[in-house]
Formats: sequence, C-alpha cells, structure tokens
Amino acid sequence: MTSGQRHNLALLAEQALDRLGDHDSLVFEDTTYRSAALSGRASRLAAGLSACGIAPGDRVVVLMANCPEVTVAYNAIWRAGAVVTPVVFLVTPAELEHILVDSAAAAIITTPELLLTVSFAAANAPLLRAVIVAGGEVPDSLPAHVRGLSFADLESAAPAGIVPRGDDDLAALMYTGGTTGRAKGVMLTHRNLYACSASAHESSQATGLTRTLVPLPLSHAYGMIVTLVGLHATEPGLAVLQRWFDPAEWLKLAQQHRIQRTALVPAMIQMLLSLPLEEADLSDLRYVTSGAAPLAEEVRQQWERRVPGSVILEGYGCTESGAVISSNPPERNRPGSVGLPIPGYRVEIRDQDGRPLPAGGDGEICVRAEGVMTGYWNAPDETARTLRDGWLHTGDIGHLDSDGYLYVVDRMKDLIIRGGFNVYPRDAEDVLAAHPAVAMAGVVGRPDPRLGEEVVAFVSLKPDAHATPEEIIAFARERLAANKYPREVHIVDAIPLTSVGKLDRKALRARLSQEQG
Repeated sequence: MTSGQRHNLALLAEQALDRLGDHDSLVFEDTTYRSAALSGRASRLAAGLSACGIAPGDRVVVLMANCPEVTVAYNAIWRAGAVVTPVVFLVTPAELEHILVDSAAAAIITTPELLLTVSFAAANAPLLRAVIVAGGEVPDSLPAHVRGLSFADLESAAPAGIVPRGDDDLAALMYTGGTTGRAKGVMLTHRNLYACSASAHESSQATGLTRTLVPLPLSHAYGMIVTLVGLHATEPGLAVLQRWFDPAEWLKLAQQHRIQRTALVPAMIQMLLSLPLEEADLSDLRYVTSGAAPLAEEVRQQWERRVPGSVILEGYGCTESGAVISSNPPERNRPGSVGLPIPGYRVEIRDQDGRPLPAGGDGEICVRAEGVMTGYWNAPDETARTLRDGWLHTGDIGHLDSDGYLYVVDRMKDLIIRGGFNVYPRDAEDVLAAHPAVAMAGVVGRPDPRLGEEVVAFVSLKPDAHATPEEIIAFARERLAANKYPREVHIVDAIPLTSVGKLDRKALRARLSQEQG
C-alpha cells in the first residue's frame, strides 16, 4: 500500500471485495448485480476516464437519479484519482451552471433525460471538457467546447489499477442545498469520508441484519455515506436501491426482499404512514434510521405502533461533518434524542460567546473530528466563520443530557424572536403534527411591527381529513406557551421540501412574502 493513502476510498472498496468475496450485492429494478461485476466495471471505467484526459484532482460531476451506474461512477472516479462532485438530479440549469463553473468541473456523467439541463448549463461553463452519457446515445447538440462521450465506450477499456492519492487529497466536493443562499462546495478528503463512514458503521452495527432498502438519493451526503458504511461491513449484504423514493414501491420492495434495515428522512416516514402499513408484512424490518431533519415524536410513535417490531433510530449530521455526527446505537436507543456522538467525534454545546455550556443548556452544536470538512471551496471567509480553532460550528441549536445524548432543537437561522422571546419552529411543528387531521407542518416567522416577528404555520392535511385554520390554532394554543403558538395557519396542498426531503422553510418564507404583497 502506498504510504499516506491508508484511507483511500478506492482501496476501501477493493478491500471490501477481498474481505467479503463475490456476492449478490445490489438489486435495482428487478435485476441483481454481483459485487465483483460492479467492481470490474468501475476498474474499466476508471481506465476510460484516465484515457480521455481526466487527471488526478479533476472534479467530475455525477448527475443521475439512483442507479447502479452511480456507484460504479463514484468508485471509478476515485480509482482514477479524481474528485466526485455529486448533484441531485432535480437541479435547475442555473443551479447546475453555478456548480460547473464554481467547481471548474472537467466532466459530467449523466443520463439522456437530463441532457437538456446539462446542455443549457454547459454553454456557460468554459472549463467543462466532456459530457459522458450513460444508458443512451451521445447527442450532437452539446456546446462546441464540450466532447460527448459514451459511458459504455469508456467502460470497455482494459482494467487499470488505482491511481495513488493521499489521505488528505480531495475525494468529494459536495454542494450544499443552497437553502440559505448560493450552494457552497464542501471539501471532503479521503480521510474525512473514511473516518466518518468507519465511525458510523461502528456505532450502528447489528449482526445478521444484511438486507437494506436504500431510497435516499446517492447524490446527497446522507445517501453517499450509507453506501460507504457498507464498505466497512464484516458480512456480505444486499442493498435494494430505489431510483427515487416512491412510498408504494418502497412498501412493495420491503416485503419482496424481506428488508431488515432502511434509511429514511422524516418526510419519507410521514408519506409511508399514509399507506395501509398494517396490511403489509414488514415482520423482518428491525431498524429505520432517520436523519437529515428533525423527527416529530408523534410520527415516531405512530410508526412504531403501526409497524410492530421495528424501531426508529434517529441520527444527526451535516454535509460539513462528512454526513454523520451522532446516532442512536441499536441497543442503546434513546427516543427523542439524535443519539450519542459517533466514535471519534467530539461535540460541545457553546453559547453565543463561544463558551461551552453544561448538560441541559441550549446553544450552538459544535463538532471536532477527522470526518469534518477541510473547508468550503473558493470561500475562505465562509470557511473561517464555520471552522474556528478546529471546531465545526454547525449553526444548529441543541443540548446534551447528562449521559451525553444529543438533542437538536432547531436551526439558528430559523429561530423566531417574538416579543423578545425565542421561539423554535420545531416546537410548534411537533405539536401541529400531533393534530389528527394534519399530515405535515412548517412554521416560519413574519415581520411584525409590534412584536418583531409573529409565528405563522403552514399545514397540509391527511387524505379525506378536514380542519379549519381556527381549529388548528385552538389545538396549538392548548398545547404551547402563549408566545409559541401560531396566530396564523395556512392550509396548503403540500408542504415544500428540498430535493433531499427536508422541510424548505426558505420556500415557506418566500410564499408568505408573496401572499402579503
């Protein structure tokens, strides 16, 4: 092994194959894929990428819905010494253009249905050299400065070895969702992602549970880390991959493949709760990992009541931490918390002056670990604000209990200050979610000349359910302090979510602003 690349992710994948042997490792749309075949495809594609000019350190954008080619592309890019730059397939042309230009991407790997978006974005990305198309013909309509290449042709190259890269070389450049402004590139090294995935695996081990259903977008930090965790496995496992999350299809696959574990976001759990779960055979399902957004207690209780034998394990993290910061170990689950810091991760709660707070005190969640990013791409000022003295300042508010379990209260940027009192939107959202007619809720503040801000709620209702804004306000008023309950409730068809299933409060604030003219 080359000195200094002990944490190389391409080596991690190769070692996993050597350790676990060739086995059925992936199911996608009724086709089963063997681990050795996928590894062989990645080795050939890596050689093809190098042959077409992709050099170590080059950024390669991967813009695809979930499919086996995503995992093949990631492994191939790492084998070629390049940098994976994943982008959620729901991206707009303007958003993709920003990422291509900001990252100075050398190539983009995509699929035919996304080529229109790619062509528009590539027109203003002069440093982009190649568009690689998987599963279809290479178009003639690409900008003149861009070569069109076939994924299948590149994959026909003779296999090649792993291009040496150091532990601290960049492995992934992951753009945040941009809900607080322009998306920023989070720089994650091989060491960062190796450390985070190894620690997440250690904290979540459960012997014998080898069948997993993956509906998360692999282009998101949560989805990527789930795949990397699998490379640390000590026994062969089978992952069933959804192209994108569809509740009815999830339920079908969970039964068909006798799924034992799955990873979801709270919005997915709420969508599944709208289905007749009691009629399904989910008797093999043991653990549901929930992350990426807060989970209302009512939602957790309803799930565990309606799917007996399965337990929701909440976790917490962010792209800047490598994806995970804390998780609830299967045998030491503490409902309501997001668990214990994973091995190697130190968590402190700090006040506004940067001083550590004792157990129970609410403040900013700060993290120190090998998995924490090296900084934001081309954004030294933002990096300096977020990484201070080796600590990642997450911008989330929370507290630790006396046993070290972490509780997330809310985002600092979402805090509502009403009449001088702090109101955390999640407090109101959890209460609203307990209303028998409410499917989902989102709470934001609007400017108020007298109080500074007023609490406003948006709710969507369950199918065939009925409730008036006045009834929902009365329900909340009985259960929340006078400064916390919403004075306005807007009933909407659907609560806006980001591309990875998080509540999009930015969209709610924009809607409120439009309605008020």
